Amino acid sequence: MTSPAPTLALVHAGRRLAGRAVVRGLDLELARGEVLGLLGVNGAGKTTTLRMIAGVLAPTSGSVRLAGEDLYEQPELARRRIGYLPETPPLHAELDTVEYLRFCARLHGVARGAVAAAVERAIERCELGELRRRPLGALSKGYRQRVGLAQAIVHEPELIVLDEPASGLDPVQALRLRELVRGLGREHAVVLSTHVLPDVSACCDRVAILHRGELRHVGDVHASATTSLRVGVTRALRADEWRALPMVAAAEPLDLAHWRVELAPGSSIDAFAAAVVAQGFGLTALGADALPLESTFLAIAASDAPAAAA
Repeated sequence: MTSPAPTLALVHAGRRLAGRAVVRGLDLELARGEVLGLLGVNGAGKTTTLRMIAGVLAPTSGSVRLAGEDLYEQPELARRRIGYLPETPPLHAELDTVEYLRFCARLHGVARGAVAAAVERAIERCELGELRRRPLGALSKGYRQRVGLAQAIVHEPELIVLDEPASGLDPVQALRLRELVRGLGREHAVVLSTHVLPDVSACCDRVAILHRGELRHVGDVHASATTSLRVGVTRALRADEWRALPMVAAAEPLDLAHWRVELAPGSSIDAFAAAVVAQGFGLTALGADALPLESTFLAIAASDAPAAAA
């Protein structure tokens, strides 16, 4: 039996602007039930990539496919089957929340008889019940973001594309947004562009890192061959004493009292700490040296030479 086509597929997609390649050679797939985090420094090509995925911008090379169908041979697919929240939500200040969402539902092709139920569902998911009759122009930036997200999901699209959705949200609102995106990822394919690494760790299954218009890394958010720790001790130690512990893969001194220690895959930090204490090393401090995602992102952001995606 032939396996179904992925919800989203970028096939060597690229875009040129004013003779310059903004993004090039993008190959990426996303299935329903996945949340993909798109990371990159300013100017990496994230917004251009999102616009191509959302059907707003045509690639100048390659293709963008939705469930196997070319998005630019059938542009009506974007209206009916993709939900897009740009960084600045496209709101109409004179409308209230219900009026605006009804308008968006009709634009997205929701049948007239199903509009009311679709709007109520989006309002409930985005926790906008108290604001249903408030003019959009009177809402705070955080609530405008929520209304923008509601318009992106009101038609129950297969693919949801979110550009910096947490922009302007306070910490509590940002936490609720993460929970919402995580929930959306159970039923839809979601692409989330952000520069906030905790958002990716909390919401996403996979991460794609863009740099200088190329995909430099695609992988599981939480995949890491080793756990890197900063460890403080009172005893003067040698690297071979650390490596004698069964869970230690490598160790290097940072100064006389601090070491960077990498644990072998599958090793428990609690077991490591217990072993350090049992050996009488004089444990004074123990913490993460760097999160795996953070280390990968910073290494790519600091690089200049082109590299193939992992």
